[in-house]
Amino acid sequence: MEAEYYLQKYKSFLFEFDDVLYPQKDYLLQVYYLFSQFIEYAEQKDSLKILEFMKVSFASDGHVGIFDRTMEHFSLDEKYKVNFELLMQNVKLPLKLLLFNELLRFLQSIVDSGKEIFLMLSGDPVIQLNKIRQTEWNGIETSLTVYFTEEFGEQSIEANILTVLEKHGIIPQKTLFIGHSSHANLISPSSRINYMDATKLLD
Repeated sequence: MEAEYYLQKYKSFLFEFDDVLYPQKDYLLQVYYLFSQFIEYAEQKDSLKILEFMKVSFASDGHVGIFDRTMEHFSLDEKYKVNFELLMQNVKLPLKLLLFNELLRFLQSIVDSGKEIFLMLSGDPVIQLNKIRQTEWNGIETSLTVYFTEEFGEQSIEANILTVLEKHGIIPQKTLFIGHSSHANLISPSSRINYMDATKLLD
């Protein structure tokens, strides 16, 4: 990764969080582990089997709907959905979330250069804040300006980016947005937003 090239070209950097700065599964799998332990205590069901099912289900079908799939497979009472959702929001993780090494080094180089870093988080703000608090930032957290996209209401990711930049009087041409590959087709060239897939920084 040629960090110097990006540091010379741009004045500020805007990052998405999940699966951009860290692997989101590191959070979710720890939640699944603790939920399986809770169900074993409450229902005397094998936590290892529950955890294994949730891991396989996540790998094949993703996180959305995973409680319902687990509930059906193990004949769980729907009342446990509240416990699952509370864990998602307030879990105290056994292990801290670690940034991708390459992204950590890039963030550190941005901080050392004195340039601005914005963090844009999509999804439930309570869950996202819990993730931030349990991430090992290595001191970078003091240089982050954080935004939760739900604060902006119902608008596109492109509009979210422009809202952040406008708040700071920054023109899009001088900012690099580092996001997930799914964002590529959501940003039009006319917006003048410079987008880069985070995986390019992992090469």
